[in-house]
Amino acid sequence: MSTESDGVPAAVVARVAELRVLIKGYDEQYYLEDASDIPDAEYDALKDELLTLEEQYPELVEAGSPTQTVGVAPSSLFAAVAHRTPMMSLDKVTTLEEILAWGARLQRLLAPEDGSPFVCEPKIDGLSISLTYEHGRLTRGATRGDGRIGEDVTPNVRTVAAIPGELALGASGIPGVVEVRGEVYLPVSAFEELNRRQATAGLRSFANPRNAAAGSLRQKDPSITAGRPLEAFFYQVDGVSGLATQSSSLDLLHRAGLPVNPETSVVPDLVAVFAYCRDLESRRHELGYEIDGVVVKVEDRALHSRLGATSHAPRWAVAYKFPPEEQSTRLEDILVSIGRTGRATPFAKLRPVRIAGSVVGLASLHNEDQVRLKDVRPGDTVVVRKAGDVIPEVVGPVLSARPAGAEPWRFPKSCPSCAGPLVRLDGESDTYCVNSNCPEQRVQRIVHFASRSAMDIEGLGEQRVAQFVAAGLLSDAADCYRLQVLELAGLEGFGELSATNLVAAVGDSRDRPLGNLLTALGIRHVGGTVAAALASTFGDLDRLMAASEEELASVEGVGSVIAASLVRYFGSDANRAMIERLRANGVRFSAGEGPKLPQTLVGKSVVVTGTLSGFSREQAEAAIIGRGGKSPGSVSAKTTAVVTGDNPGGAKLTKAETLGVPVIDEQEFVKFLETGELS
Repeated sequence: MSTESDGVPAAVVARVAELRVLIKGYDEQYYLEDASDIPDAEYDALKDELLTLEEQYPELVEAGSPTQTVGVAPSSLFAAVAHRTPMMSLDKVTTLEEILAWGARLQRLLAPEDGSPFVCEPKIDGLSISLTYEHGRLTRGATRGDGRIGEDVTPNVRTVAAIPGELALGASGIPGVVEVRGEVYLPVSAFEELNRRQATAGLRSFANPRNAAAGSLRQKDPSITAGRPLEAFFYQVDGVSGLATQSSSLDLLHRAGLPVNPETSVVPDLVAVFAYCRDLESRRHELGYEIDGVVVKVEDRALHSRLGATSHAPRWAVAYKFPPEEQSTRLEDILVSIGRTGRATPFAKLRPVRIAGSVVGLASLHNEDQVRLKDVRPGDTVVVRKAGDVIPEVVGPVLSARPAGAEPWRFPKSCPSCAGPLVRLDGESDTYCVNSNCPEQRVQRIVHFASRSAMDIEGLGEQRVAQFVAAGLLSDAADCYRLQVLELAGLEGFGELSATNLVAAVGDSRDRPLGNLLTALGIRHVGGTVAAALASTFGDLDRLMAASEEELASVEGVGSVIAASLVRYFGSDANRAMIERLRANGVRFSAGEGPKLPQTLVGKSVVVTGTLSGFSREQAEAAIIGRGGKSPGSVSAKTTAVVTGDNPGGAKLTKAETLGVPVIDEQEFVKFLETGELS
């Protein structure tokens, strides 16, 4: 190793050595233990730092450096398998400028007249796999390993339903022996169900779908793999001549019966590549599986051999990485919030950190069992995940960074708001404050009542409600309608104009539809869809309150659990008294006012995806429900039509195409609302 006397500062030599040890340790965790102490973004930062130092001091470059190798040597748990051609990694880019710079490097290696479109496909966050077929029959499945030697997991691969044991006979042009490459993954819904089973069994949850997929495939017992619904996508075929383009190789894989990602697209230039990347990033959470970027490849396969490869990556392909959705930060404390039903929910107070474009300072910990299973403790460095609009979540601790003496967190025995007892009911994972007069419960019940999906009272948010409760102006939702301009104008932050506006907004809410009122009451299990069905069926709150449990359960979408919850709610003297005070304050109890919409969509199920110009998502769903139809969030064989706007969900459109469900635009949707007929 070079020293300071060779012109390389000793601190640089030491840092390079430290980085190599760290990265190799994380590589072994990732590839052999199906786990990782740090998020991908922090791993990438370490590798980028090492690469920068090696570029600055080329005399430090070694053949065994993580920047010059792929993966790690395979585990001794499985037999070793030599790949016919190396399974390489990919260089990465994160901006349009870096994509254009990659294109410029390609052009320098080619003749001026050489050019090619590009193929873009989702970068699946799963486990790389190589399959060998001999005379159309699957003979071997192997992990990537170190890129040259992988692990033989053939018995496990045979249990994956998405991987055919025999190639389709109609796939002409396949030689006697062919090797195909792809990615095995676990769908998000299957990952969540697997973690629910782990929690029920008292086992530690998987950190993410990638680790779960890798852990499922790398089992010594194939029956464990068979019990987990793994899926796969394939993107490369080796050993086949005559394939002029990357897209033609994907077509061959598809015809052979191997799943190819439907989001794959051929685009003309690098600006279009970036547009594809940004579009897919905006839709990534609609796909149903985890992706962390886009793989971009030169379409013309004749240019692949001319462009060649570095020691670890092909030059004709690159990975566009999305901004990180996981980061690590310090867990400063674990606190408990009290919701409108009294549920006590632990949450993490974090040292603020930027994740997925926003600064995160708080994150969910769900319940007592999850805190115990994750074993996070105040003072820990923890991995935090924020996926799109989902509430940030603590994934788990970085155990190697745990401070000495950190004690396990204990769930408090008394409510932080009212000091009353916190009770965990038998058979439930949640803990509750059982004091119905708890100040925080009152605040949250009123906040829910005033929320947009309920009575939609503009200006009556959590901060204002807490202020009014503390001032003795509000004790329940019915008190909202007794607020006076003069008493509000005397409070901190209020003048006569702002007080007048708030009182007017409260008054406007009196005439909200019955479905909104039912949502606003906060009855357990009664959300917007159930509330709309109840309002449509009974048409009047008094009729609904007088209905028997059997009558309630017979309403479509209600059932016995929700019916019992309704009977309990309306059987409470306190709830009845509050409802009567709402009546006395002029709140509308009937669904009969206003013109009745024509029931053109009775028996029809319509899914909306993308952004419509003339409707918000809520307005479109209300238009469907108001005409007797249903508006579920997912496509099924029972779906009548899918309405598509700008930036629709690719997974929904793909499923609609697969099931033969009609897809209509906004103009057709308007006609459909009027007539109930599809053109």
